[in-house]
Amino acid sequence: MPPKRGRPIAVKLLVLLFVPLMSLVGLWAFAAGLTGGDGLRLLQIDDMRQNLATPADQVTEQLQNERLASVEFLAGTRARPELTKQRAQTDAAIATFRRLAGNSPELGDRLTQLYGKLATLPKVRGTTDGRPDMIIVIEGFNQILDAAFRLNDAMILVPDVSLYRQARAVAMLREAKEQLSRERAIIVEVLAEARVDRLEREAFTGMVATRRLLYAQAMSHLDGRLRGAYDRLVESPAYREFLTTEDAIKGQAATNGLPAAAATWPVDGSNLWALVEREQSAADRAVQARMRPAATGILVKIGVAGGLGLLAVVASILLSLRFRRRLVRELAGLRDAAIELAEVRLAGLVERLHANPGAPVAAEVPPLEVKVETSEVRDIVHAFNSVQTTAVEAAVSQARLRHGVSQVFVNLARRNQSLLHRQLLQLDGMERSTEEPETLEELFKLDHLTTRMRRHAESLIILSDQAPGRGWRNPVPLLDVLRAAVAEVEEYPRVEVLPPPPVALTGACVTDVAHLVAELVENATLFSPPQTRVDLRTTTSPYGVTVEIEDRGLGLAKEELDQLNARLAERPEFDLAQSDRLGLFVVGRLAARHGIKVRLMPSPYGGLSASVALPYGLLADQPALSGR
Repeated sequence: MPPKRGRPIAVKLLVLLFVPLMSLVGLWAFAAGLTGGDGLRLLQIDDMRQNLATPADQVTEQLQNERLASVEFLAGTRARPELTKQRAQTDAAIATFRRLAGNSPELGDRLTQLYGKLATLPKVRGTTDGRPDMIIVIEGFNQILDAAFRLNDAMILVPDVSLYRQARAVAMLREAKEQLSRERAIIVEVLAEARVDRLEREAFTGMVATRRLLYAQAMSHLDGRLRGAYDRLVESPAYREFLTTEDAIKGQAATNGLPAAAATWPVDGSNLWALVEREQSAADRAVQARMRPAATGILVKIGVAGGLGLLAVVASILLSLRFRRRLVRELAGLRDAAIELAEVRLAGLVERLHANPGAPVAAEVPPLEVKVETSEVRDIVHAFNSVQTTAVEAAVSQARLRHGVSQVFVNLARRNQSLLHRQLLQLDGMERSTEEPETLEELFKLDHLTTRMRRHAESLIILSDQAPGRGWRNPVPLLDVLRAAVAEVEEYPRVEVLPPPPVALTGACVTDVAHLVAELVENATLFSPPQTRVDLRTTTSPYGVTVEIEDRGLGLAKEELDQLNARLAERPEFDLAQSDRLGLFVVGRLAARHGIKVRLMPSPYGGLSASVALPYGLLADQPALSGR
C-alpha cells in the first residue's frame, strides 16, 4: 500500500500565512469601523437634526408661545381668537413632529415619555378654559416642555468631544431660554393679580436661579466664536433691565403692592426674549454648521487612514503570496531537479557504467543547478549535490565490482569451458575406442555429466554479458536444437519432444536457443514429480515459432508468476542475493539478446507451461543439417 500523500507545502504555507493576514484584516476592519462609526454618527445626528430636532424645537417654541398666550388669556390681555390661533399652530407643529419622529428606536423611552406628556395637552387646555389659578396652567405646560427638553438631551450624540461640549452648552442655553419663558408667564400672572404671593415668588426665584446657573455653566463651555454674542447680550441694557426686574420680583413681599416700575416688566421680558431668541437661533445654526464639516473631516481621515491601512493590508497579502509562490517555485525546482537526477541522470549513468565500467562520469552528472534565493533551500541543494556525489561514487564502485565479478565469472568459466571441451574430446575418443557395453555406458554418463557442466560454465559467461565459445555457421534444424537442449538436462529420459515444424534456426542463435530451452526444461524436471513427464511441443504462429515446455508439478501462485514474468519481460540484472534463481537470469539475458519472448503460465495439468516465442528473424528459409 503506497504511503499516504501529505498536504502540499503550498497549502501549508497558505494556512501559515492565513492567520496573521486575517488578523491584520480584522484589525484594519475594526479600526475602520470604530472611527468610521464616529463620522457616520455625526452624519446621522445631522440628519436627525434636520428630520427630528428642528421639528422638536418647533414644538417647544409653539408650546412656549401657547403657555404665554394662555396666561395672557387668563389675565385678560389676549382675546380667545388669538389663543385659538396659537393652539392651531401648536397642533400643526406636534402633527409634523409625530409624522417625522414615528417610533424612532434611537430615542426610545424619551420619545415615549414626550408622547405621553403631549397626550395631556388637551387636559391642560381644558383647565385653561375653566379659568383656574394661572400657576396650574403654567405648571401643566412646564411638564410637557420638560419632556421635550429631555428628548432634546437624548439627541446630543456627538462623538467628537469638543463639538459635544459646544452642543451641550447650546442645549443649556436653550433650557435657560425656557426658564426665561416661564418667568415671562409668571410676570404676566403677577401683573394680573397686582401682587406677588408666596408660591409665585418661590417659583419665580427657582426659575431665576436655574436660568442664571444654566447661563453660567453654558458660558464656561462655549468657545470664543459662540460665546462672543452671549457676552454682548449679557452687557446689553435689555439684559441689565431684566436682571433688575428679576431682583424686584424676588424681593417683593406678598402684602405689598407692585412698584411703579412693574409696568415695564413685560416690555423688559419681551426685549430680552427677542435678543435671546435671535442669539439662540444663531448658536443652533453655528453648531449645526459645524457637525457636517466635522463628520466630513472624520470621514476624510478615515478614508486616508483606512485607505493607507487597506493598501498596507493588500501589500502584506501580495508580499506574503509572492513569498509563498517564490518558496514553492524554489522547492518545485528542487523537486524536479531531484527527480531528474534520480530517474534520468543516475539511471543513465548506471546504464553507461554497466556497458562500460571505465567510462568517465564526472562531466556526465554535473551538480544540480537550481535558482534559489532562500538560504535553507540553498543548503538543501548543496546537500543533494553531496548525495549525488556519493551516489555517483557508489554507482562507479558498484559497476567496477560487478565488472570485476563478471570478469571472475568469465575467467573461471573460460577455463572450465576449455577443460570441459578437452574432457569431451577425450571422452569422445574413449567412446570410439571402447567396445565393452558396460564401459561405454559409463562413458556416456560421464559425457552427459560433462555436457551439463559445460552448460553451467556457459551460464556464467552469459551472466557476464559474454558470448559462449560454441557457435554454428549454417542453419540448424529446430528438431536438432531441441534434442541438443534436452540432452543437456539430467533427467532427459522424462522429456518427450514432439516433432516440430520443418524449420531451422540461424547458426548465430543456435547455442543460445539451445541453452535457453535447456534451462526451462531442467526447471520443469526439477519442480515436477519424478514419475511424470515433461512435454516439449512446437507450433507456428503469425510472428514465428512457439516452443512450449509443460510439466505436471505443483505450479506457482499468481503473484509469484506475475513477478517472474515481469523479470523475464525485461533484461534482468543479476542479483547475487538471488543465486537460487540463476536459470531465470540466464533465460532473461538470452531472451533479451535475441528478442525472444518467454512467458510462464499455469498448465492445464496443474504445473507450469513455459512459452518461448522465437521471432521470424531467428528462422532460416529452409531446413538444413546441423554442423559446426
